[in-house]
Amino acid sequence: MMGASETRRFPTKKALKGAIGEAPDFEETSLFGAEYTGDGQYMVVGPHPHERKWYATVTVANGRIARVS
Repeated sequence: MMGASETRRFPTKKALKGAIGEAPDFEETSLFGAEYTGDGQYMVVGPHPHERKWYATVTVANGRIARVS
């Protein structure tokens, strides 16, 4: 995973769906430690953690984005 300054940002949920098949690149925002721990489901916001215009559930399988809903 890349650092926050290098994280890829998606302007729309549709753009995030275009990343299906790619390795996830999430910006961690929790004060309580890492949120991304590998395969599973994750709630994400975009295009930026402080500018929440869209929300999505991302499913990661085998280290790749498998589904965006």
